[in-house]
Amino acid sequence: MKIRVSELRIGIDEDTDLLKSIACQKLKIPAGKVKNWWIERQALDARRKKEIAFVYTVVLDIEESCLDQIKASFPPKSSMIDGEDECLNISRGTGYLKYSPLVIGTGPSGLFAAWLLAKWGYKPILLERGKDVFARQKDVAKFWDEGLLDWESNVQFGEGGAGTFSDGKLTTRIKDKRVSLVLQVLIDAGAPKEILYQAKPHLGTDKLRTIVANIRKEIISLGGKVIFQAKVTNFVIKKGAIEAVIINDKHEFSVSKCILATGHSARDIYGKLWEIGAKLEAKPFAVGVRIEHPQHMIDCAQYGEWAGNPRLGAADYHLTYRNTNFNRSAYSFCMCPGGYVVGASSEPEMLAVNGMSYHDRSSGTSNSAVVVSVGEKDFDYKDPLSGMQFQRQIEKDAYKLGGGNYIAPVQTAEDFINDTIKETPSRLKQATYKPDVKEANLRDCLPKEISEVLGEALQDFNKKIWGFGTNKGILTGVETRTSAPVKILRDDKYQALGIEGLYPAGEGAGYAGGIISAAVDGIRVAQSIIENYSKPEEQLIIDN
Repeated sequence: MKIRVSELRIGIDEDTDLLKSIACQKLKIPAGKVKNWWIERQALDARRKKEIAFVYTVVLDIEESCLDQIKASFPPKSSMIDGEDECLNISRGTGYLKYSPLVIGTGPSGLFAAWLLAKWGYKPILLERGKDVFARQKDVAKFWDEGLLDWESNVQFGEGGAGTFSDGKLTTRIKDKRVSLVLQVLIDAGAPKEILYQAKPHLGTDKLRTIVANIRKEIISLGGKVIFQAKVTNFVIKKGAIEAVIINDKHEFSVSKCILATGHSARDIYGKLWEIGAKLEAKPFAVGVRIEHPQHMIDCAQYGEWAGNPRLGAADYHLTYRNTNFNRSAYSFCMCPGGYVVGASSEPEMLAVNGMSYHDRSSGTSNSAVVVSVGEKDFDYKDPLSGMQFQRQIEKDAYKLGGGNYIAPVQTAEDFINDTIKETPSRLKQATYKPDVKEANLRDCLPKEISEVLGEALQDFNKKIWGFGTNKGILTGVETRTSAPVKILRDDKYQALGIEGLYPAGEGAGYAGGIISAAVDGIRVAQSIIENYSKPEEQLIIDN
């Protein structure tokens, strides 16, 4: 018999071993009646700086003899776990599948779709336009050190997708039993077990690289095939169904079921889909800048006298602001405690930035995106690709403002608010972006209304975290890749509307917003294929 007991509070210097006895006291049972117990969730309550505490939910496996006693005085915030079924309950379909499923893209969605297909014996073929994660790492380092961008091997493209060079956040708001499956696969591939119960788990780019490679190795061990530097450049559609894809503009590869899991930066794919008649819609997203502060400043604001306690780690934040005149939201996004601002460009003479951190979050600098919502009044929704062009224009303007060679324009938050530029070389030298930065007015690469709302938001955030909107904050431009600017419409079987056999998935298709939700969507799509089709009769092999 399993009982879930919630809202168990302990001090930040107290040991988690206390949780078992606290839970037993709540249930009014002796500790000896507990056969096993484990932590299901851990969160931090820092609302009252002098009373910071960890808050836990635990599960106790209790002897059946205690059932009547517990039911007689069942405590609040507790519940029985009655035969919860966490498996996916997949039943293999009987439809005819001529070829092994093709998966395009090795981000979380594509990787987990291929993993599930491989587990069920479908021997998927996984195509990635970029390089394997360790070769990709060298290309990214060369870009950051020298400003030499490889258009197909960068922060956006390559094994693991854009999330590989990020903080590796595993937070998600979706409620889906596939989430626990995703977390377990990550653990089996080398992630720490704590991600199962932490409220805000993260992996860091250093751990993600090894984990991604290990999942790829498992796919191959199960009969799958992974091919790098295999860029899909076109689709062959006949009678409303996909028949083949063109790889690297020269190889035609026949397919019957194709999962399209390219990320939100694969802009060429959006263009090809529009050409072949896929149903696309423009969608809202957000644009803005990255802001950096000394990590100790954020720690003190969030933790007070407890700042620096090793159990707390580097503090994060989430801030929001609403401008009623323009009807726009501004908010912090993808906060990276103890991290770096990094170049995330993927096209020539266009500048985009992102945030990244390692698992230990020890850089001494915090950063997050501060972005403003954009949508129908900023670009023409009648053209599904107009949001993408809006992104590109801002990135072009930022590239010019930095003076070229992927040098990023930077400015203090105080100067941005006041629409001025002051000579502050000693402060701006602390910007973590590489290969270099140049002081400039970031309002010159953002639409006027966006800049106005952003300036107001910085002033509002300064009231919530002292120093946020002063010269303690360094802004780096520009952040444009917050989410997909396009949604690829699909039916209830996850197929693209009007194109049989093509399955758009993940963040690039407009159905996810982070590592976990993208992975879950990839599993969902793969599950649909398994439940509708039997294993393929033949396995085609490409001579790469």
